[in-house]
Amino acid sequence: MRRLLPVIIIALAIGGFLVLKATRPAPPAVEARERLWRVEVMPMELVAARPTLVLYGRVEAPDQVRAAASVAGRVLEVKVRDGDRVAAGAVLARLDPRDLQPRVAQARADVERERIRHGADREAIEQERALLALAEAKQARFEKLKNARLGAESAFDQTREEVARVRLSLAQRQQAIAEHPARLAQFRAKLAEAERDALRGELVAPFAARIGKVEVAAGDQVQPGQALLTLYASDELFLRARVPAIYAEELRMALSRGEQPEASADFGATTIRARLERISGEADARGVDVLLRIENGANLPVGAFVNAVLERPLASDVYVLPYSALHGGDRIYVVRDGRL
Repeated sequence: MRRLLPVIIIALAIGGFLVLKATRPAPPAVEARERLWRVEVMPMELVAARPTLVLYGRVEAPDQVRAAASVAGRVLEVKVRDGDRVAAGAVLARLDPRDLQPRVAQARADVERERIRHGADREAIEQERALLALAEAKQARFEKLKNARLGAESAFDQTREEVARVRLSLAQRQQAIAEHPARLAQFRAKLAEAERDALRGELVAPFAARIGKVEVAAGDQVQPGQALLTLYASDELFLRARVPAIYAEELRMALSRGEQPEASADFGATTIRARLERISGEADARGVDVLLRIENGANLPVGAFVNAVLERPLASDVYVLPYSALHGGDRIYVVRDGRL
């Protein structure tokens, strides 16, 4: 009996456990709930709109002038500074005229000397013709005496030499007279060049411009071709930017239709406006260069980097979405019946 007691206790415990398990109340069913996402939604409808393209470009001036010294000389004065605005015809800098006027005086003296030489040649040629006539007459007389055996052979030879010398001198004089127009034209050209260089000693603005950079100061010695300063037309500025090649064709088609897509950019406190004007004919792995004419960039410095937004050609039946609505660059989420 004692041996069966543990077995009976275990059997009763197991039986009680099974009874309790069978009679316990059923647990409530777990309801599956979707995860809630906190998102901002906006209605969508098909419209006609202009997609935009972000550009990173640099301000350029196609009419930028590099003003250089035409002759060697010393800078007398510089009347402008970097960034100054000047009107057309304004004096920008001057070279010392004492370095330029001697060339003009020398060239004028060469022209006058040639005129005097030509006058002397015209007078001398008449005398040389008379001397030639006398020498030829003398030669004829000595030839008669030689033939009559009344004169020496050596005397006749001397007259022949004299005639040859006079003829040579006359030929040289005639050549000098014939070359006079060419020599005079050459000296006049040198005079015109010297006078032109003297005028260029005063550097003036060819058009209304803005000074880019002044590279010399008063007292500097400059050589021909050395840059003095740079200037550019501030109303002819362009933004050069690079766009992916896949957009180049649609922009070319827009230009061929007479359209000029607009772009805008913020530069400091100013909003810059520009219009697409040209597209480069060459492309590389990074894309194609486009040139946009800046309409209100009078205060923009050349070389400044600008971030602009270009409006692409009009597209029909498109959805207008903020960039933040894109996931992975090509996917959006739609809320339908309260579900994402």
